[in-house]
Amino acid sequence: MYVIIDIETTGGRYNEEGITEIAIHKFDGNVIIDSFISLINPEKEIQPFVVNLTGINNKMLRNAPKFYEVAKRIVEITKDCTLVAHNASFDYRILRTEFRRLGFNFEAPTLCTIELSKKLIPGLDSYSLGKLCRKIGIPVSDRHRANGDALATIKLLEILLQKDTEKIIAKSTIKFGNKRDLSKKLLTILDELPIKTGVFYFHRYNGDILYIGKGKSIKRIVNQVFLRTSKKARVLLKELVSVTCDITGSELIAHIKYQEEIKAQNPKFNRNKKVKMLYTNFSNNNMILIDKGRNTSEKSVILIENNKYIGYGFADLSYQINNLDILKSLITSTNALDIQNNTIIKYLKNNPIEKIIHF
Repeated sequence: MYVIIDIETTGGRYNEEGITEIAIHKFDGNVIIDSFISLINPEKEIQPFVVNLTGINNKMLRNAPKFYEVAKRIVEITKDCTLVAHNASFDYRILRTEFRRLGFNFEAPTLCTIELSKKLIPGLDSYSLGKLCRKIGIPVSDRHRANGDALATIKLLEILLQKDTEKIIAKSTIKFGNKRDLSKKLLTILDELPIKTGVFYFHRYNGDILYIGKGKSIKRIVNQVFLRTSKKARVLLKELVSVTCDITGSELIAHIKYQEEIKAQNPKFNRNKKVKMLYTNFSNNNMILIDKGRNTSEKSVILIENNKYIGYGFADLSYQINNLDILKSLITSTNALDIQNNTIIKYLKNNPIEKIIHF
């Protein structure tokens, strides 16, 4: 579970800044499940350049709650979560400083979307939130205000999770624990899983991936695995401590992602099936396949160029699909491209999708 956070401050000397605004969204990797957004009275003057940057002034904060009045809510919403921010070291330092003033030691694991973006979207001139969002077509409203920047960071995290073929993010959020505790956790694990289409991952206590599966209902398929009684299944469940999942919305992308992940991760408990290569071509050289997204406001997209599968992605806005450069920046591509032409052609013969654009 993630909490995406953005903080605006008064500016000033290092570790003497005060918080003027905070936005926190609890995010399960698919949807926001809780939010806390508030102006904060920092009980000190705001630096003039910060007023010009954010539009927040001292008069606006006179009747805002002081930090100690919202501290309990912040602890509640961030409990047992990984704190995610664009330049996480700054937001985490500010939070810890404010809590330290209250005599409380605030601690949480952190992920920085700047560092993740450098790894997963390499080669950009700038990784500032504004320029990065423009590059990959993420709309940003209320720039330099806490909630506007936090919502943009969520959209960025969604793209990074999609592009994270090595599962760096998921593995870093797995809680270390004793594998023998699993029997007491199976029902809890199952309760937290979605009834949605996608790919799921079984992890051992150190985050390593043991098994990968897919289905129209992740919860139903995982439950079926839990009910298996074979020796191999018992060994798998003994090692399992956590299940993560990637919602795809589109069943076609679930098929594609599953094959790519099996090849990339080579999980211990998946059967090693050899894929028979037929090397078939598409009926049109250049296509964009559009289907259901992970939520109602989103579409999934698959790019076919020069008769070859290039990759898949997700888009909220039509201009992200119609602008090929932006679309390519949203696309996830892997080393499993050689098997995907056949997968897509076979799927399209038997299943409808929402739309095909030829270009």
